[in-house]
Amino acid sequence: MTDPLESLLPGLWAPGDGPDAVRIGEVATSREDLLAAAQACAARLVGVRSVVLEAGPEMATLVGVLGALRAGVAVVPLAPDAGPLERNHVLQDSGVDVVLGDPAWTSEHPRIPIPAPGAAAPSTLPAAAPGGMVLYTSGTTGPPKGVVLSNAAIGADLDALAAAWAWTPEDTVVHGLPLFHVHGLILGLLGALRVGCRVVHTGRPTPQAYAAAGGTLYFGVPTVWSRMVDEPGAAAALRSARLLVSGSAGLTPPVFEGLVALTGHRPVERYGMTETLITLSARADGDRRPGQVGLALPGVTTRVVAEDGTPIPPGEDTPGELQVRTATMFDGYLGRPEATTACWTADGWFRTGDVATLGVDGWHRILGRASVDLIKSGGYRIGAGEVEAALLAHPAVTEAAVVGEPDPDLGQRIVAYVVAADAVAADLEAFVATALSVHKRPRRIVFLDSLPRNALGKVQKSLLTP
Repeated sequence: MTDPLESLLPGLWAPGDGPDAVRIGEVATSREDLLAAAQACAARLVGVRSVVLEAGPEMATLVGVLGALRAGVAVVPLAPDAGPLERNHVLQDSGVDVVLGDPAWTSEHPRIPIPAPGAAAPSTLPAAAPGGMVLYTSGTTGPPKGVVLSNAAIGADLDALAAAWAWTPEDTVVHGLPLFHVHGLILGLLGALRVGCRVVHTGRPTPQAYAAAGGTLYFGVPTVWSRMVDEPGAAAALRSARLLVSGSAGLTPPVFEGLVALTGHRPVERYGMTETLITLSARADGDRRPGQVGLALPGVTTRVVAEDGTPIPPGEDTPGELQVRTATMFDGYLGRPEATTACWTADGWFRTGDVATLGVDGWHRILGRASVDLIKSGGYRIGAGEVEAALLAHPAVTEAAVVGEPDPDLGQRIVAYVVAADAVAADLEAFVATALSVHKRPRRIVFLDSLPRNALGKVQKSLLTP
């Protein structure tokens, strides 16, 4: 049985290591010391089935993830600002054995400490089968679901992106994205360790931090790039980079063109989901078009279908649901076989739920969700249903409907329409921020006497959207 960590991340063993091969915030380490710490962590996980890890922007997060991968233990990254409702849901739904690390919150699970880089590696470790990851969705229509991702799917996606972006060991990846999502953790850290290049996580994705990092390959979400355009001096420092990559939501044309003017780079946009990983992207050596997310990656097949399931021929510019087939597909929703089955068509295509058009040249344009219940704000994918549930837990709230409205900085901001007695907007915002992650709080609350509903009692959100 092969080492699952070496199979997934061969770049950890890459030559030419240095003392700052991996930097997260103010902490830097060599790949050799990082590997030793990961192996020491893996030794502590022998016999464990799955772990939850508070995935803050810290070196301990990476050591813990690598240790779990080496031990063949399924790792569940948790947002560091998760409120008690979502944290308890993840702990219960995932059925984890232990908490890896020592977060401030309490639970009944035993804790296993994470060793620091430089810890002595064990002389031997037992063989292990790949364990993979469980990343939780945004809870679009209810509680978040655990997405089971295999090492094989992760490796296939990173190889496809390396080919598309001409990603090599000579690169330095720079980003400051959350480490409990695909973009920050899998692409931003594991991608660098698979390729064998240097990586800098800036802690927070500020224009000043990006400008000072001296990278060649920068990852960001539209909010990051919007703020970069607002800081021309910082943006100019990225002229020496090789590639700027944007994802998690579409770049607006003004931000796209602002980056071109200030950095000299036409950004690469890409598209994906937690369930499929990244499936579409512009290429390092090809065209990059504002408002479009490029071509299918190697091993990915796509189609756009009408409401009746009939494929729409490429080039018709008619919107339909984007469906995909790919080797990067998830294994299913943890403990939810019915939900997993519902994601697939009878002829074997995955339903993304996103509306898109497909050009005759294979280029894709994403137009939005087939429903209004997924909000993309500041690079986060936020489920309206989860925020609604948190609002309804407030004793003054009797009805709640959450939508996204356009925002020049965040892309979308969360707006809550509520029916409540004697409630103050600021109190409701704070209530959600403490129950869920802070970034899931409503940015605007509108009080109504009643919510518009159809004959079946379903809230008509189209009548609420600003």
